[in-house]
Amino acid sequence: MEDTNALKERIKAMMVEDLMLKVSPAEIGDDHPLFGPNSLGLDSVDALQLVVGLDKHFGMKVPDQATAKEVLKSVNTMVAAVQSGGGKPKNSV
Repeated sequence: MEDTNALKERIKAMMVEDLMLKVSPAEIGDDHPLFGPNSLGLDSVDALQLVVGLDKHFGMKVPDQATAKEVLKSVNTMVAAVQSGGGKPKNSV
C-alpha cells in the first residue's frame, strides 16, 4: 500500500482532472468538506464522477448512496476508504 500522503496527492489530482476543478490539487484541504455549506462546492454529478474515479484508479467499489455519503466527505475519508481495503491502485492519474 502506498504512503498516505502520496495517496492523498493522487486522489486530489484525480479530483482536479476528472471533475475539471478550477483549483490546483494543493488548494484542496485534506479535511475540507467536498459537499454542502462552506465546502468545495461539489454536486451530485461530481459525486457520481468521484465514485467512478475511485473504481477506475483504485479498484474501489462504492456499493450504495449511504456508503458514498460517508466515503465522499473529504479527501481524508476517501483515503481511509481506499486504505481499508477498498481496492488496489490501478493506473496512475
